[in-house]
Amino acid sequence: MSDWDQLRKFTQARIGVGRKGYALPTHELLRLQLDHAQARDAIHWPWKLDVFQKTLRREKIPQLVLATAVHDRAEYLLRPDLGRVLSVASRKLLTKKFPKTKSQMDVVIAVSNGLSSSAVNVHAAKLVSSLWKGLKREGYRIAPVILAENARVAVSDEIGALTRARLSIIVLGERPGLSSVDSLAVYLTFAPRVGNTDAQRNCVSNIRPPDGLDYQSAVRKTLFLVREAIRRELSGVELKEETSEKLGHVR
Repeated sequence: MSDWDQLRKFTQARIGVGRKGYALPTHELLRLQLDHAQARDAIHWPWKLDVFQKTLRREKIPQLVLATAVHDRAEYLLRPDLGRVLSVASRKLLTKKFPKTKSQMDVVIAVSNGLSSSAVNVHAAKLVSSLWKGLKREGYRIAPVILAENARVAVSDEIGALTRARLSIIVLGERPGLSSVDSLAVYLTFAPRVGNTDAQRNCVSNIRPPDGLDYQSAVRKTLFLVREAIRRELSGVELKEETSEKLGHVR
């Protein structure tokens, strides 16, 4: 076994691929083309929203389906700004369901396919279910889970503001790479409001067992951030994730 073979046990990156003349070896070229096709599929495949909803209903988790200002997947990719805001109808619905006279929520969780429907189809139901149960155990008041197809991270600011939640969370598929097409991320923002920047958010990323972060570790990290964000009334660059756990190497 070569040194390159030893190193490949610890990474999915392309290392020591070799060459044939001035080009990649045929088997490496075919593998690259396959990974590229899978990354494209992850972006364009539909989110199996009905399956996701059935899982939440089975776990008795309340849900609410909303829409962004995006009309289709092509527009989502070309107009990131439209994925950051709710449609007019969805905005009105949230305003009606969460009037100012209603008691304030502690947390609202939104879910979207983001840039990888594969990630949400494979991982999101288990992660959201575990996160919901963890928040409930700790006594937080949680709004119904918001399901919003074709959303960007910043839509969680508008959702959080309209539900009057102290803290907003969005779970969505990350931009696929050539070695990780099904990576899920959790973004958390204290005091959500339109106009927040990424510097005001915390992120738990690369959630994709068995090759990345497992669900239990991701939930532990997120719950830590929720507790500290609410206790210290801040999030983002001023809030560090300080849980001490050995995650092992990424295979």
